[in-house]
Amino acid sequence: MRSRFAAPSARLALAAVAAVAVTATAAGTATATATADSRSAAARACATKDLSFKVSLKTQAGGYYLVTAKAKSGVTCYLEGVFPSASFGSSADTEVAPAEHAVSERVTLSGSTAAYAGINPKTTNNDFGKEFDFLHLSVAGDETNAVTLALPETATVDRPIATNWHADPADAVPFAN
Repeated sequence: MRSRFAAPSARLALAAVAAVAVTATAAGTATATATADSRSAAARACATKDLSFKVSLKTQAGGYYLVTAKAKSGVTCYLEGVFPSASFGSSADTEVAPAEHAVSERVTLSGSTAAYAGINPKTTNNDFGKEFDFLHLSVAGDETNAVTLALPETATVDRPIATNWHADPADAVPFAN
């Protein structure tokens, strides 16, 4: 009689172990799939070559240039919330300084989504400055691949500043101190 009771208990124990193994395997497969999916959908940091840029003149805050960056076709990347690397010429006094003292939120670019940075070419209240027709621009950290953009009009440059990259152009107005 004892053997009749032992057989069903052993089958129950085996069924329980099998159920745990199936559940663990299914959970492991779901986790692996989710990890693979999140890796393929994760954006990478933008390089200058990943983006197309447009510069427009704005009149707010005494006048500034609004730089619009969009990802090229098929590219998904992000810009950290720091100011772009930019200069109007090759001398150090035409390089932009930060207009903001904190890092803004990261902006992910893909399709028609854009990021905006404002550049004020002249923050001094005097008649001095150098005139330029072009802006050299790159994503911070990618300065060797800078692009040169024609300005909508000649800029008088003296102590230029730039905002961080923002998702909203209204946040990219560079106010001089």
